[in-house]
Amino acid sequence: MLIETLKKLFNRDLSRLKHEISSYQNEQVIWQVERNIANSAGNLCLHLVGNLNTYIGAEIGKTGYVRDRELEFSLKDIPKAELIDKVEQTSRIVEDALNRLNEDDLDKEYPVLVFDEKTPTGYLLVHLTTHLTYHLGQINYHRRLLDR
Repeated sequence: MLIETLKKLFNRDLSRLKHEISSYQNEQVIWQVERNIANSAGNLCLHLVGNLNTYIGAEIGKTGYVRDRELEFSLKDIPKAELIDKVEQTSRIVEDALNRLNEDDLDKEYPVLVFDEKTPTGYLLVHLTTHLTYHLGQINYHRRLLDR
């Protein structure tokens, strides 16, 4: 049951991420930072794509994805259409990877040390949903504050 819930949550929030990026009226604002807003929506989007492709795609889905976390925050001015394509690809990768799991897999130790101590795969996947939602909220505020 948890796997189906996770699939629904990832699908919902990746669809919302796509909607948020699509909703920017001024494409340049996607990359804007201002005052205490440290990360642009574009960089947060790249970070989410990199995060999910690393921890779900590469480790669970065996996609071969290799992360360059620094680029997630240093790349700029990627067209909105390309960001949306990356989100759509990530959504398919997450769905495919989660389809490989069964409920027993959620209790198994996640194969990579992500936190200070080893965690079950289910714990990490729940964490990844909250990480996605956290940054999705930041992107929503970024858009509503700066894209006027």
